[in-house]
Amino acid sequence: MTEFSRSLGIQTSVVCGAMYPCSNPELVAAASEAGAIGIIQPLSLSYVHGYDFREGLQYIRSLTDKPVGVNFILEASSKRYVERTRQWLEIALEEGIQFFVTALGNPRWVVDRAKSSDVIIYHDVTEKKWAEKALDAGVDGFMCVNNRAGGHAGQLSAEKLLEDISTLGKPLICAGGMSTADDYQAMLKLGYSGIQMGTRFIASEECTAHDDYKQAILRSNEKDIVLTDKISGVPVSIIRTPYIEKIGTRANALSRWLLRSNRTKHWMRTFYTLQSIWKLKKAAMQGMSYRDYFQAGKSVAGIHEIISVKEIIEQIISTET
Repeated sequence: MTEFSRSLGIQTSVVCGAMYPCSNPELVAAASEAGAIGIIQPLSLSYVHGYDFREGLQYIRSLTDKPVGVNFILEASSKRYVERTRQWLEIALEEGIQFFVTALGNPRWVVDRAKSSDVIIYHDVTEKKWAEKALDAGVDGFMCVNNRAGGHAGQLSAEKLLEDISTLGKPLICAGGMSTADDYQAMLKLGYSGIQMGTRFIASEECTAHDDYKQAILRSNEKDIVLTDKISGVPVSIIRTPYIEKIGTRANALSRWLLRSNRTKHWMRTFYTLQSIWKLKKAAMQGMSYRDYFQAGKSVAGIHEIISVKEIIEQIISTET
């Protein structure tokens, strides 16, 4: 056990990361039930899988009595989304969730609201300057998103992130590029308090993503993971499919200019977000006929079979002492 697993009361220091659109309730619950901790992604729970947020939380709690977490994206370009996030947080507190993972914004208001309920809060970071801001806001630890992650990857290696952020004196979780027991042990030996996996859990029996998505993961290796800015306006790691080869990975010149301008970048990010929510949902849930985007990290290199979440976690911790 590590400081992270002890603080949450879980058996092993593995996080099933929040994924849009792949964090279905059964996947989240299975990760927690197997001794890790599953993280609920509210937009995925409600928009993709069709649950009222409170009812979705209650359904997950009916599948496991082990700790689960909730992910809050704090990007503030939409007033409506901010209001919805605040509602989700209140419901999570009322339902007794004790672990929050925040991202893409200042977590201070989350900390101020949740600390009285003894909630443990970790913040996604890709470099030290963001970690310092989150530390000032009062978070308990950091999800260090490296350059091997799926989705919105960082630019730094796991080793460099650890070197930079460990000086802040908080527990660090390595997020990105891990799918094997050797990966897990290597990160613990470096000094991380645990790991977060996403791509590995997509290729599981409990994940309801389309089989096309899972098979694309099994077929891929590291060189098949490319970055595109066509989804959200910032680089996102995806699998290079024939469709991606055809359309390319770079936004057009006008879009890039609008994303750089202080007057238009928030509008453009909102536009990209709304567009990507639809595209990613269609691709993940309905397969290659939609010829869209399959998010994945470089951990695909170690993923060779679709097995249960329990088996995944047993394999990951098989050398744990």
